[in-house]
Amino acid sequence: MDNEYLTKVSNWWSELHYSSLQKRGLALIAILVVAISALFVMRGASQEVVAAPAPLEIDNIATQTLMVDVAGAVVNPGVYSLPLNARVVEAIKAAGGLKKGADTSDINQARILKDGEQIYVYPAAITGGGVTHRVIRKNGPIMINRATQKDFESLDGIGPVLASRIVAYRKTNGPFTAVEDLLKVPGIGQSKFAQFKEKLRV
Repeated sequence: MDNEYLTKVSNWWSELHYSSLQKRGLALIAILVVAISALFVMRGASQEVVAAPAPLEIDNIATQTLMVDVAGAVVNPGVYSLPLNARVVEAIKAAGGLKKGADTSDINQARILKDGEQIYVYPAAITGGGVTHRVIRKNGPIMINRATQKDFESLDGIGPVLASRIVAYRKTNGPFTAVEDLLKVPGIGQSKFAQFKEKLRV
């Protein structure tokens, strides 16, 4: 069958009333048509097997956490891992909640936590002889919103004059929201602040 078909095509080609140059042109056009058709077929087939793009990975954002140290008058003091943008109240809950009578008057429980910080809750006040004494944690961080002038004087680079400025600034402008707010007090620059910032807590 193949030989007969080739013979018929050869006879048909020889009987065409075209010059040799015209036959070559016709053959070239036929080859181009076949090549272009094959190209379109191959492109169509390749597009059908293109894999869909992989979905974006956004789960890692939700799994990021921070570490905080909860100490003082809480049920289970310790270091806890919390989600980013967690607040102080969540850290206290993670530590089992407050002990009876715990003093949270200087703690902003709605504040967003920072990685590596410590939340210190003061124990209940002790009343003796009609006078209330707040229990102070020795060798602990200085809580800048309740520290006295003497407490500030215990810091490196802070004398009586600068300590009194800090207390006066707090009385005039209200509680500090971050330890960095001490830089707003006249006489405290970056170099001096760096000497004692690790000993401070809000």
